[in-house]
Amino acid sequence: MKTSKQIRVFFFKFTYAILILSIVVACGPSKEELNSVDYTPLVRDDWPVSTPEEQGLDALLVAEMYLNAAELETLYSLLVIKNGYLVAEDYFNEGSVEQKDRLQSVTKSFTSALVGIALEQGCLSSVDQKMLDFFPEVAGKITDPRKEQITVRNLLEMRGGYPNEEDAQALWDGLLSGHYPPLIEDFPLVSDPGTRFHYSNLSSNWLGIIVDRSCGMNLKAYAEENLFSHLNVEPGEWGQDAEGHNNGCGDLHLAARDAAKFGLLYLNDGIFDGNQIIPSDWVKDSLQTYSMNEAFVKKVGDFRDIGYGYQWWSATAGNYHVNFAWGHGGQLIVLVDDLDLVVVTTSYPFWLEHNDQSWKQEKAIITMVSEFIKSLDN
Repeated sequence: MKTSKQIRVFFFKFTYAILILSIVVACGPSKEELNSVDYTPLVRDDWPVSTPEEQGLDALLVAEMYLNAAELETLYSLLVIKNGYLVAEDYFNEGSVEQKDRLQSVTKSFTSALVGIALEQGCLSSVDQKMLDFFPEVAGKITDPRKEQITVRNLLEMRGGYPNEEDAQALWDGLLSGHYPPLIEDFPLVSDPGTRFHYSNLSSNWLGIIVDRSCGMNLKAYAEENLFSHLNVEPGEWGQDAEGHNNGCGDLHLAARDAAKFGLLYLNDGIFDGNQIIPSDWVKDSLQTYSMNEAFVKKVGDFRDIGYGYQWWSATAGNYHVNFAWGHGGQLIVLVDDLDLVVVTTSYPFWLEHNDQSWKQEKAIITMVSEFIKSLDN
């Protein structure tokens, strides 16, 4: 049987060991460990490459993010673009440079871009056009007169008054039905149009149909002609609804490097390779914050004061304002204008999996990226 002295010695050693472990954890990885991390971009024709040091980034901070990335179970890719150069790149788990990943709700930001292009080309006349102007088959069946006031702008801002489909099984089943125009009438409003933010996938799908009907071609074909071709991007699959419209809310598949081009396009006011692809005013309007702290989360990782623009999110990380396209599972295109920085992640999409596990993995990816951006304050 141990004496009281032996017990005291044991607890002293145990406490000391915990203290040492806490110090090691607090101090983080050693410089030698960070220097061993390889995130050198692949040299290909589609991106100019450089190094973090050459573009004014702390290489050790970049290395620490990639060290953390290697521990994430569902991350496929992590790319860092600084001053227009790809300075860091790696792929994890099942990811690869050629892989076209399901970007989930990052697709919404592409849909917004196509609305802006359609306005520039005259397919649409104004963001203040009424939604029902584009759905004559539904207009005569409306029983809630508030719906007659919903505009394209309201849909872009997620302020049309329609509910989050995850709030009830019947709403979710409607979203999965693939028949979207009838839901304009079938789904009840939960607030007056223009008054409150509600995350609505249907709003994005209706925007996609509006572009389709106004411009005379489905969303993917329109994007290939007016957006992707200018970025030298070859999209993968883009899911369709029951009527053949590409889903404005999700299902676009792109390679991580191509998603990064889209981020750089927005960081540079709609200009790519010297050409104005998206009107600069549209980029500016899209990245404004029209709703703040009204979403399902107010803080994720080190992203706080989370807001929403035209199908783009906004937040702060440390002293930096960020805009980001955000998809379920941890798909991200993050813009930090003050640093001329883009960070892109793709990951396992958790398709139709909305549970604690999917949110845990998604949050881990967002935390990794937001902590990195915040660390650049130093």
